[in-house]
Amino acid sequence: MKVLVIGGAGYIGSHVTRLLLDSGHEVTVYDNMSSGCEENIFKESSFVKGDILDFDLLSDTMKKGYDALIHLAALKAAGESMLKPEIYSLNNINGTINILNAASRNSIKKIVFSSSAAIFGEPKYLPMDEQHPAEPINYYGFTKLEIERFLDWYEKLRGIKYVSLRYFNAAGYDSQGRITGLEKNPANLLPVIMEVASGKREKIVVFGDDYETVDGTGVRDYIHVSDLATAHLKAIEYLSGGKSLLVNLGSEKGISVKEMIETARKITGREIKSEVSARRPGDPATVIASSTKANEVLNWKAESSDVTNLVGSTWKVYLKHFG
Repeated sequence: MKVLVIGGAGYIGSHVTRLLLDSGHEVTVYDNMSSGCEENIFKESSFVKGDILDFDLLSDTMKKGYDALIHLAALKAAGESMLKPEIYSLNNINGTINILNAASRNSIKKIVFSSSAAIFGEPKYLPMDEQHPAEPINYYGFTKLEIERFLDWYEKLRGIKYVSLRYFNAAGYDSQGRITGLEKNPANLLPVIMEVASGKREKIVVFGDDYETVDGTGVRDYIHVSDLATAHLKAIEYLSGGKSLLVNLGSEKGISVKEMIETARKITGREIKSEVSARRPGDPATVIASSTKANEVLNWKAESSDVTNLVGSTWKVYLKHFG
């Protein structure tokens, strides 16, 4: 299958691209390199440096004929989205409309979209399944939810089938060490821990240790990025005969902030200084996904998402960069 991976030089996109190539697919990566890394571009794939706001280049690229495309090109910092909604509107919403219009013009009828659990907002119940109310509490989550609505309309009006993968917290790295590009300006827990362990950052701030959880710190559902890549591959295969699909992806297990830090201390052998601060507004105590639908429809489940593998595979990459 010939697949266009938009955002394929980024953290998740590079793992998706690697698996597609390993599975025998022909891949073109389209990326503006704002958060992508050159070392994440594989020689077996074609590469187009371009922005999703450049409709003409997008459309010209799609003229080469693709069986499907994967859309991973969104700004994703929830906090930043509340301060800079204009750029999130422009990139995430306008950019996606460009992708849909270019796909429509060039008769691409299969799209896999990188969505997010941020569309749900505060948990009303656990685990969170696909029927959970969608009430985003940040502008980033709002843009992802709007994109799902655009996809639904383009299916009705243009016959474009889609799978929207709503994943929770991505972490980890390729177990074979083939992907080594670090995220730029990371804000997620595990990369921040790794920066402390490698000496790039002085300490990690733990926001709240008085939650009603096993150790008082927040609990989240982490999913290994290789498991995410597998879900994208299965979604592409599913679209060859299946209906459009909205599906949650998670490990169905929670890892607390303290557990992640303690595991990192054991694996790295580093002190990893931490400091407890006040809770952040809007941070729930626990967020855990239900992946029952993904298992039933896509035959997918998280197989590499234990805390030891998440931390260990990430530390190997940070060691290469910082020693």
